[in-house]
Amino acid sequence: MAPPLPWLKPAVLVGGLAPLGILLVRASTDALGANAVQNGLNQLGLLALLLLLASLVCTPLKRHLGWTWPLRIRKTLGVLAFAHAALHALTYVALDQGFAWRTLGEDLLERPFILVGFLALALLVPLAWTSTSGAVRRMGFAAWQRLHRLVYPAALLAVVHFFLRVKSDVSEPLVYAGVLAVLLAARVGALRASR
Repeated sequence: MAPPLPWLKPAVLVGGLAPLGILLVRASTDALGANAVQNGLNQLGLLALLLLLASLVCTPLKRHLGWTWPLRIRKTLGVLAFAHAALHALTYVALDQGFAWRTLGEDLLERPFILVGFLALALLVPLAWTSTSGAVRRMGFAAWQRLHRLVYPAALLAVVHFFLRVKSDVSEPLVYAGVLAVLLAARVGALRASR
């Protein structure tokens, strides 16, 4: 028997990749402006953060509204978030810094927002690596679930990365910080209720 809403995951995948496709088209046609690399970096980073927060919204929607469909797209959103975060980092390393490892090392030590961003990405790596059903079977659900709680500190670091990156108007990072605070409060509330 086919699962309900068979179009849901493909639609989320296409919707999640569409902004990246648009970004690539704009880059190939020199439509990203005078500072194309910086604009690309910013857009990839913002997309990664949005997708990560969207993946965290799925469980509260199930818990509080009884909707089951968000849980079926949570993994897809998480993998999309990781892919955009990895492309964000790769754009910085390859296009912005030209693989200048010494400069990259200095940036990690001297510019806190870069270190925080790489820490966020590092936390997402094992989550993406173990995002398959086979990984759940090999690890056991309890261990897999414990590992995937790293998504919360990863999201927190991603918001801090954005906040530290912005030099003047911090209103946008504060909006994402507020959304994350609500999601974390919902998570803590659920843990207390389960105990």
